[in-house]
Amino acid sequence: MRMIFPRTCFKGLVFVLALGSAANAQNITPDSKGASDIAVGRVQEAPVNTLPAEKKFWWDDDWYDDGKLQVPQNFDVVERAVSYTSSADDTDVPALLMRPKKKGRYPGIIFQHGRRGLDEFTKRLARRMAARGFIVLAPDVYAARFIEKFPIEHMVETESDLNAGIDFLLKQPDVSTSRICLYSHTRGGYYTLRVAVAMKRQDDHVACYVSFYPHWQDPNLAEPMQVYRYATDADRLTIPAMIFIGEFEQYQRRRSIETAVSSMKKLGRDVKLIIYPGVGRGFDFRPPRVRTFADDLATKDSTLRAAGFMRAHLKKWVKK
Repeated sequence: MRMIFPRTCFKGLVFVLALGSAANAQNITPDSKGASDIAVGRVQEAPVNTLPAEKKFWWDDDWYDDGKLQVPQNFDVVERAVSYTSSADDTDVPALLMRPKKKGRYPGIIFQHGRRGLDEFTKRLARRMAARGFIVLAPDVYAARFIEKFPIEHMVETESDLNAGIDFLLKQPDVSTSRICLYSHTRGGYYTLRVAVAMKRQDDHVACYVSFYPHWQDPNLAEPMQVYRYATDADRLTIPAMIFIGEFEQYQRRRSIETAVSSMKKLGRDVKLIIYPGVGRGFDFRPPRVRTFADDLATKDSTLRAAGFMRAHLKKWVKK
């Protein structure tokens, strides 16, 4: 049965929708932006951010006024296979050590792989940071414990394997800093969170924390904890932190990250959450056959921002 509405009904409907849209737009202000550090001020229009420039952490007068772009550091990278011993139970942990080919001493960072393991896709993430001018240790904690790719359960012993990597990296003669930064993605974000907080490495040898769409919950907990809660270690993370996610991140992962970051900000922590529009999980390692222009833009921007963030926080820890 066809239903015919008078034209005036459509006019009224459009008017109501317009009022609703305007009301929604008015309710979205920088003060209500939540966890993200790149929130916008309107919906269904070109995005705006009405915060003053001094509160926009990404602002650059040199670029905006004079068109000057910051030139990234680029280095050829060499890598070698290494291993070290986990102090918890003498397990041998294989790893890759990557550094600029150019001779010299460089700041140290650890890259902790996530649930997919240290494969050809994720090795690139460590290599990209070495190309920015860091010495990067990438432990393969799954190979150390004979864990298959994409495990469901979390093996607690792997946290000790990563922890031992900090001491191994700091002993390298070409590492220029007395502290390192933790750099990770997916489940590696949980490993690095545990090492920083539960193992108290943020108190001695870790200067900052960077993670891409981290799994901020104990993987061994029940489903409701994965969806509605986050690891409380995040509230005790006192070192500067920078987190990157995509707009289309999985709901349960994005919810826990945003909730945790909101809590951390209320506690006065130095934490930034950057959300890239038009991308989802794995934007930084998606293969060419499915990769999008947005993936590439987000990857390049996040890589440069992460490198700049870590370099800035390692600067005061350069060895004399």
